[in-house]
Amino acid sequence: MLSNAMWLRDSANQMQSYLPLLQASSSNKSIASLYRGVINLQSRHLLTAPFCNAFRPPTESGIDQDGSSPSNGDDVYPPFPSAAVLECKYELDSLAAFLEISTNYYMATKDLAFFSKYQWINAVRAVLDVVKQMMTPTYSPDGRLNRSPYTFMRQTNRATETLANAGYGNPVQGDTGLIRSAFRPSDDATTYQFFIPANMMFCTFLNSTAQIMKALNGQTTLANEMLAMSKSLRTAIDHYGIVNDPKYGDMYAYEVDGFGSHNLMDDANIPSLLSAPFFGYLDQSDKVYQATRRFILSKDNPYFMRGPIINAVGGPHSGLGMAWPMASIIGVFTSDNDTEITIALKEIVSSTDGLGEDP
Repeated sequence: MLSNAMWLRDSANQMQSYLPLLQASSSNKSIASLYRGVINLQSRHLLTAPFCNAFRPPTESGIDQDGSSPSNGDDVYPPFPSAAVLECKYELDSLAAFLEISTNYYMATKDLAFFSKYQWINAVRAVLDVVKQMMTPTYSPDGRLNRSPYTFMRQTNRATETLANAGYGNPVQGDTGLIRSAFRPSDDATTYQFFIPANMMFCTFLNSTAQIMKALNGQTTLANEMLAMSKSLRTAIDHYGIVNDPKYGDMYAYEVDGFGSHNLMDDANIPSLLSAPFFGYLDQSDKVYQATRRFILSKDNPYFMRGPIINAVGGPHSGLGMAWPMASIIGVFTSDNDTEITIALKEIVSSTDGLGEDP
């Protein structure tokens, strides 16, 4: 059953609800134990199929495993074990989510010993191996087509469910320092594979998990590699991810290809450009972010949905004209304007078909 599957990103996000209650505890009935279970299971999944985004329940869990799967019939490279994987869409933010939940657990508990047990270090190595491969450009310096480390093709009537160019996706330039992402957090295909919000999120939590790695015995070299990659990613985002718009000035693009093409939009799903301060990439007062935010919350963003009930960012996954309250909530979290916050909260409550209104 799809409801029994575990998406790396979604399971990490679901755990954020418990973060205010998280504290160090060795009890197997504690919130800390729940976090350790999620991190360990994600580590296991990443070591099984590190390019994949959604996984079936482990056999020993006893949870029902339905035979149907979105991945049935998909043509994916590298191959993956269908008994363990529900769907294999490579999404950079899924890898970032593993680093995020690891950071959240450590910052709340300071339980360093946990990270030296089981397979966490090996899972981080697997993540780094994937992202280094996904810096591979489409063409070699002499113009030959490189073998892509990941390809995906699906028989579908939705363009966002498969990759162009026989599964390669649209071309990307070499030596940018950015990491490719075949799909967005909405599970929709990227237009240009250098998906800036995911690069921001990965940069942020690569840095924070490097601090965990640095504190572990014998992992200084790996920690320094992680810190260096995080630093170079931030430089690459500044160089390729910021574009100059005639109306908004310097602002972040949603996606770029390194050749000069860029996609100006935002999507409700996290990571998004709107959510960059929420996951800690930058401060919400940042000038480039504020220019980007003005664009996102305007009619110039093709996926900012406007109407008499709610005005919020949507996206291709939900469809044209469909606003996502999730984007309204992120708008609240990234604003210090009382009027803007009040309007957004009223719109969220008024769009619940009466379920959120006071009697």
